[in-house]
Amino acid sequence: MRPLPGYEYGWYDESGEDFRIWERYGKSVTENIYIQTENNDKLKEECGVFGVYDFDGKDVASTIYYGLLALQHRGQESCGIAVSDTSGPKGKVLSSKDMGLVNEAFTPEHLEKLKGNIGVGHVRYSTAGGSTRENAQPLVINYVKGALGLAHNGNLINTPELRQELAYTGAIFQTTIDSEVIAYYIARERLNSKSVEEAVGRTMGKIKGAYSLVIMSPRKLIGARDPYGFKPLCIGKRDNTYLLASESCALDTVGATFVRDVLPGEIVTISPDKGIQSDMSHALKPEQVARCVFEYIYFARPDSIIDGVSVYHSRIMAGKYLAMDSPVDADLVVGVPESGNCAALGYSLQSGIPYGTAFVKNAYVGRTFIKPKQKARESSVQVKLNPIREAVEGKRIIMIDDSIVRGTTSDRIVRMLREAGAKEVHMRVSSPPFLWPCYFGTDVPAREQLIAYNRTIQEIGDIIGTDSLDYLRVERLEEIVNGLGICKGCFTGKYPMEPPKEDIRGEFEK
Repeated sequence: MRPLPGYEYGWYDESGEDFRIWERYGKSVTENIYIQTENNDKLKEECGVFGVYDFDGKDVASTIYYGLLALQHRGQESCGIAVSDTSGPKGKVLSSKDMGLVNEAFTPEHLEKLKGNIGVGHVRYSTAGGSTRENAQPLVINYVKGALGLAHNGNLINTPELRQELAYTGAIFQTTIDSEVIAYYIARERLNSKSVEEAVGRTMGKIKGAYSLVIMSPRKLIGARDPYGFKPLCIGKRDNTYLLASESCALDTVGATFVRDVLPGEIVTISPDKGIQSDMSHALKPEQVARCVFEYIYFARPDSIIDGVSVYHSRIMAGKYLAMDSPVDADLVVGVPESGNCAALGYSLQSGIPYGTAFVKNAYVGRTFIKPKQKARESSVQVKLNPIREAVEGKRIIMIDDSIVRGTTSDRIVRMLREAGAKEVHMRVSSPPFLWPCYFGTDVPAREQLIAYNRTIQEIGDIIGTDSLDYLRVERLEEIVNGLGICKGCFTGKYPMEPPKEDIRGEFEK
């Protein structure tokens, strides 16, 4: 046994018989008690947001529910819905939120009670603030102008100083998330603004970082996107109903027509009186825009279109560029389900090597399941994926995945292919190596936890156990998104704005 590089409590069995990550679990060192945890090697998106305004006065809760189901891939920890009746009292908001998946948190009885023709919804994965019910969104704030419902996707980088400023002026925080800071500022600025959208604009002048916001005021639905455009947001329409969503796939799900994307730095205000109004006063120059490229590589559903670029097309192109830049002689190209499948198809189309299916994915494994005890042989990867021996036995396999973060999952998948009889396993990754953390709503961890940190590609391949390994070139990133402005900070260390000097991704004290 030898220490696993980059892990404080990790050990690697050189015999190849076992590979486990051990995490200290609420006990002192002297007690020497540990629990096995499956170190998830996949990145998570922070959240998905959805908003609806039915100008005809019909209830919108069920539409929000189905919209959130379509955005479930963006967050599985908690979810919520808040609605209001625009013809009723200004301070009355009905809301329901809970931990778990959308179909776990809401029953028909729940939805029946949520009466209102305007509303917002949210699915969450936490990168700042703990995974607790109190941190679930949407946030609802009652103040002198009525009530606000807010759903936020992203991560602010100046939250500590903003929370301190608010605390010294009497704010009492109910959560540990940066979204509450945004809601407080909007409510405070509204007292000195002619409209809620003006208050949102003033708040945008204070907050820094990544955000797409959907805000429900007593009579308006508002969407806002940070000036860099880190997080996506789009507008849809169905009959006399207007919608805001993180991804266009959610509009398709509820039978709405895509109208357009909310532009980076734009505030859109939707109301029966004036339709869609736009404020572009916070927009940056086009060359300054920096969308998160991982929306195209991994986060978004392949049937979504973001800022005019098809996610499916981006992933196909990533695979084609991998085939051009990193060819290998092999018998079969396979993707790691589901995120590697499109790029694998692109690699196959470009190389002429047949595309196939090497794994069966267990679709019935939920967010959590019983972790194995110390001496158990099962792992979460084996529970979720199983190789098809007939497809891979005796063959040279090219395995495509979207990313390698810590390398723990990749190690297991390579081993599974070899145990199923694969003669060779060559891995190609449809993103560059992660070398730097992300501060803008993606959970790329500290540098010391990244397998690519201080290692060559050859060394990474040796750790994972591949016959060869290569990544998408950094210069290909703009090409897969048709030249859109993107953020490459987690690959290059060059961020579109000055990153925080300390890690701001943990919990704040109330």
